[in-house]
Amino acid sequence: MPEVFIKKGSAPRSAAAEAAYLRWLREGSGAVVEVFDFDDAANTLTIEHVASAHPTRDAARTAGRELAKIHAMGASAFGAPANGWDGPNFIGRAEQECTPTQRWADFYVHQRVLPFAEEANKVGNLPSSGLNAVKRACRALLDEDEDAPLARIHGDLWSGNLLFSPNGPRFIDPAAHGGHPLTDIAMLELFGAPHLDAVVDGYLEQGELGANWRSRIPVHQLHPLAVHAYTHGPSYGGALERAAEETLGVLGV
Repeated sequence: MPEVFIKKGSAPRSAAAEAAYLRWLREGSGAVVEVFDFDDAANTLTIEHVASAHPTRDAARTAGRELAKIHAMGASAFGAPANGWDGPNFIGRAEQECTPTQRWADFYVHQRVLPFAEEANKVGNLPSSGLNAVKRACRALLDEDEDAPLARIHGDLWSGNLLFSPNGPRFIDPAAHGGHPLTDIAMLELFGAPHLDAVVDGYLEQGELGANWRSRIPVHQLHPLAVHAYTHGPSYGGALERAAEETLGVLGV
C-alpha cells in the first residue's frame, strides 16, 4: 500500500461522509485523493498521503482539466448527495442540507446562502443591513431563476483543498453535491488559488462556464462567504455584504 494519511473526523459521521464524497468525485478523476478505508465508529478516514510540490502553471492547467472531468460526471439534481449516501454533508465543520432540487436558484438560496447568512447574523458576525442585502440578492436570484448547468461539484474548493504533488494536482476535503460548475471556480478565485488563470484555461479545454461567467463570480461567492461569516468572524460579514451588493448589480437590481 502507498503511504497513507489517517484523518480524524471533526463531527459525527464526518469521516464516512468524506469517504463517500471523495469516492463520488473520484469517479470523474484520479486527481481526487484515493480513499483506502474509513472507520465510522472511530470517525477516522484513511486516504493517500499527498507529498508537497511547488505549483506550476502546467500543473494548474491539469487541475482545471481534471475539475472539468469531475463536473462532467453530473448529478441527479441540484443539491443531490453522493450516490448511495444518505448521511450528512459538511463544509468544514458545519453541516449543510443536501435535498435534491430541480432549480439551481431555489437550491442555492435556501440550502446554501440564507441558512449560513442567518446564522452569521444570529452570532453577531453579519449586521442586519448585511443580512438584508443578502436577502435582496437571494430574492433577485430566485426571480432570475437561471437555467443553470448541473454538475458534480467539489463544493469547498478553496486553494487549501487543491494540493500540488510531484504526481500532479490532488483534490481533497470536498463538500460535494449536485451544483453549478461556476461555484468551484468562484471559490478558487475568492481564496487565491495559484495560477488561477491556468486552472481556468485548462477547465475551458474540457468544459464550459458560459459567456458572462466572470461577471457572475460574486453570485457564487455568497455561499462560502456566508459560511465564513458564521464560522470565522465579522470580517467575512463585511465581505458577504459587498458580494451581495455586487450580485444585485450583476442582476441589474
